[in-house]
Amino acid sequence: MTLLWRSLPSSSKEFRTFRQDRGQAKWRTLVCLRRNKTPVHEISHFRFLFILFDISGPSIMGRVIRSQRKGPGSVFKAHTKNRKGKAALRAVDFAERHGYIKGVIRDIIHDPGRGAPLAKVQFRDPYKYRIITETFVAAEGMHTGQFIYAGKKANLQIGNILPVGQMPEGTIICCVEEKSGDRGRLARASGNYATVISHNPDTKKSRVKLPSGTKKVIGSRNRAMVGIVAGGGRIDKPMLKAGRAYHKYRAKRNCWPKVRGVAMNPVEHPHGGGNHQHIGKASTVRRDTPAGRKVGLIAARRTGRLRGTKQLAKDKE
Repeated sequence: MTLLWRSLPSSSKEFRTFRQDRGQAKWRTLVCLRRNKTPVHEISHFRFLFILFDISGPSIMGRVIRSQRKGPGSVFKAHTKNRKGKAALRAVDFAERHGYIKGVIRDIIHDPGRGAPLAKVQFRDPYKYRIITETFVAAEGMHTGQFIYAGKKANLQIGNILPVGQMPEGTIICCVEEKSGDRGRLARASGNYATVISHNPDTKKSRVKLPSGTKKVIGSRNRAMVGIVAGGGRIDKPMLKAGRAYHKYRAKRNCWPKVRGVAMNPVEHPHGGGNHQHIGKASTVRRDTPAGRKVGLIAARRTGRLRGTKQLAKDKE
């Protein structure tokens, strides 16, 4: 590392960072010192002293870890070549806001990379003479030829779509809108469902219990599909061999096989190295930890198994 001292005239208002082509010197300003200890507001007529370091040499840090490489995407992007398209509720219109519209299920298909099956539903365009085909996340019990009703005055039947505020408490729903008109964001994975807990007519809000157990307050106008997402129990069957896991994730994205951090070298991961596989430090890290160190239990509220009253409360739920 080369250390240079360089002084600039007091008239210079601009201090730049010099970076040239690969193989040549790259200069970066690290420290700025005043020649004497005059107050900051009186230094306009003094000359500045800069310390410049040559950083063209090798880096002193380790390699870029896996979580950093995933940022730009590249080879970690989702594999979408054979996907069947976006699965969402109908765009809300006059018919749904004030009455209902009828559709018919034409086909139930598999979407590569998605656990839940999809339903192709045909509706008549309320404004033009044509047929519109929508792709819904299929609910348990749907079948081809079934009529689907979407709107404020639709009946409470499996597969129908209506505002959460029109459903009685305790209704099992899926594909719930988080914000009114977003066409379904919550409880969409196979076998998942949400439950309507309560309504507040004064604030026009409803409370639902999500698959995670979290209770969320949403607008009563937000729509949802009645029923449970189809494909439940999919993860109960074991993989049994690595070849099946290979084909599973080949349709999803490049995230398998996943090497453990403790199995790596210390240059490749903060948990790597040692005469035996162990982390060797606390596995919890702060939320604002630098990217190359942000591994393990990130901003964990608690660690370890649930014990005592917490475990009993979880069992009751």
